Amino acid sequence: MPMIESLLFSAARVCTFAGQRLLTNASGFFFARDQRLFLVTSRHVMVDEPSQHFPDRIEIEVHTDLDNVAASSGFSMPLYRDGQSLWRQGRDSAGEIDVAVIEIERAALPPSMIYHAFTPQHLQPPEEPVEVGTSLLVLGFPLGFHDTLHHMPVVRHAVVASSFGLRFQGQGYFLTDARTHRGTSGAPVVMRTPCGQGALPWVLLGVHSARLDLGSRDRKQDEALGLNCTWYADILLTLTE
Repeated sequence: MPMIESLLFSAARVCTFAGQRLLTNASGFFFARDQRLFLVTSRHVMVDEPSQHFPDRIEIEVHTDLDNVAASSGFSMPLYRDGQSLWRQGRDSAGEIDVAVIEIERAALPPSMIYHAFTPQHLQPPEEPVEVGTSLLVLGFPLGFHDTLHHMPVVRHAVVASSFGLRFQGQGYFLTDARTHRGTSGAPVVMRTPCGQGALPWVLLGVHSARLDLGSRDRKQDEALGLNCTWYADILLTLTE
């Protein structure tokens, strides 16, 4: 069995459902804080009023055997209990932040589940700059596409396309230049650590949200910008308190 990079075990395909009806596919990843485990994705995966997207549960696929990565199990999580949402979303002075987390009940997970989770230690320290043009990876499930035999995500290359640390147009995100698709929403955007040590040697910079486009673009003459909104990962410290 070849060595499989730990990064590939940090992401999960997210399927949204209304009852038994499949609605959408998206991306997500694991984030651990203290003894608690969370699934992180985009807020619009949980609910999106403009598109009338109102799922009542999500399902993720988890690996259950390190010696046989084709072995997996579906894990379902309700989004509401007694009419109250079980997931958390954030707001700041500019409005809603397109990031959501839902706590995973560890006791309900398969005992043999194989995964790697980001932690607060994987966030970029504010005093350490990230240069424009820095190479990044976006780890997810574009259009639901993935290795269906081994249940693995795919990776797209990206670069930092706006000043990291500066809220682009006053919003809590920065821009990346990458080719992305529907289904990538909620994917982790990561940078290799300089030292490359540890079980998960990556820095979590943000959460991919959506492609950025111009309403004034001539769709016959002008190509899409190829730019994306990535919400800063430090919102996870607030959402997982």
